[in-house]
Amino acid sequence: MEPRYLHLRPDDAPPNLPIAPYRVVIISDQEVGDGWRGRVADWIVAVGSLYLVAWGVDCEKWHDSVDWAVLEVFDFGEIPDDRFVMTTWHNDEPLSGAFWYAGNCAIHPDVELSETIILHVAAEARCAAMLQTYRDSQVMADNA
Repeated sequence: MEPRYLHLRPDDAPPNLPIAPYRVVIISDQEVGDGWRGRVADWIVAVGSLYLVAWGVDCEKWHDSVDWAVLEVFDFGEIPDDRFVMTTWHNDEPLSGAFWYAGNCAIHPDVELSETIILHVAAEARCAAMLQTYRDSQVMADNA
């Protein structure tokens, strides 16, 4: 299934989405404030995302923000297996590598993930280019 592309400029509010077990790939093209990153991380968890693949500027901070958001939801206690959010960051890989990982390895051990969302944090949207890079990364994997 083709991923859904969402573009957010820093300080934009995330869109309303139905709650579902999403896989989210954050592509961060620029630095953002900690507060806004935290609000987006809270949104990622609130809409039901169960896997985060972070790539780009401050991708480790995105990873940590989502980990923190999950901990806060469960008041820093036990997290049920079916609500645990898997997180990875890919700072030393090309974008195609992060996309390949998302399409081939980002599997939750307890819940089937229904949809992949490419969340592009940037001044300008690049939907067609991002989706083509994602498709190309999956074809490379199929031919390997």
